[in-house]
Formats: sequence, C-alpha cells, structure tokens
Amino acid sequence: MLSVHLICVGKLKEKFYLEASAEYQKRLAGYCSFTLTELSEERLPANPSTAQIEAALEREGAAIRGKIPPNSRLVCLCVEGKSKSSPELARLVADFAQSGQRHLVFVIGGSYGLSEGLKKEAWLRLSMSPMTFPHHLARVMVLEQLYRAFKINEGSSYHK
Repeated sequence: MLSVHLICVGKLKEKFYLEASAEYQKRLAGYCSFTLTELSEERLPANPSTAQIEAALEREGAAIRGKIPPNSRLVCLCVEGKSKSSPELARLVADFAQSGQRHLVFVIGGSYGLSEGLKKEAWLRLSMSPMTFPHHLARVMVLEQLYRAFKINEGSSYHK
C-alpha cells in the first residue's frame, strides 16, 4: 500500500481546522497508509531579521529531514512551485504508486515557508495557488486534494 506522509510546521489549534483535518485523514485511510507529523515552528522575535528567519527555516528544515522516511519522494508546498490541477495531481499520485516507490511525502512550512535547501531537495515544488493561504488552511486543502486524487484514480463521482 502506498504510504503518504504530510509533515507540517505548526500545530492546529482551531476546532474547525482540526475537525476538517481529521475527516480527510479518516477518508484517506481507505486508500493509503497516511501519517501526519506536526513540528513546532521556531520562535522568532516580533520583527525578525532576514538572517534570523533563514536560521529558523534551516532549523525547521533539519527537523523536517529527520521525519522523512528513507527512499521517499519529497513534495514541498511553496508559492514558487508548479500549479497542478486536481486530475494532474491524481496522475502524479497514480504514477508514483505504480513506480514501486513507497513513501510520498508532502511538506507544508510555517508562516515563513520552507528553507531553500529543503526546497532544492524536493522531487516536486507544488503551489496550490498564486494566492497566499494560512498554513493551517493549506493543510486541510492538501488533505482534501489528496483524497480527491484517490477518488479520481478510482473513477468515483466525488470529483464532479
């Protein structure tokens, strides 16, 4: 069975995000082995310098790397990434599942994004939109799109 991991910097606190996240995780269980990992966001001062932000992103990147299983394909969600339609994401998931590799890892950074080094290691940089979303909402959106991808691949009417 395909193993899908979602690594997120930042913890959900709001009930509506928690409920939506839990619902899509439950739905995904029928299609893949799903793991969600939450990592703490580095604390920064109120007006951090560029150097402070970059150092925090590097520390977060190291923590993320420590959670990535060996032989994984890494998908970093970032604004400069490629946009994909839902059917394109479904094809990517299907192709990956057929490739014989086992771990597909999606990463959502915190409020300052992801380190450049981590993004360079990614198999795919994925952008959900040119618009900016709170990273907590991005988590729910990624979960829903992964569920939608599996439904598309099975030929379900969910996508309609």
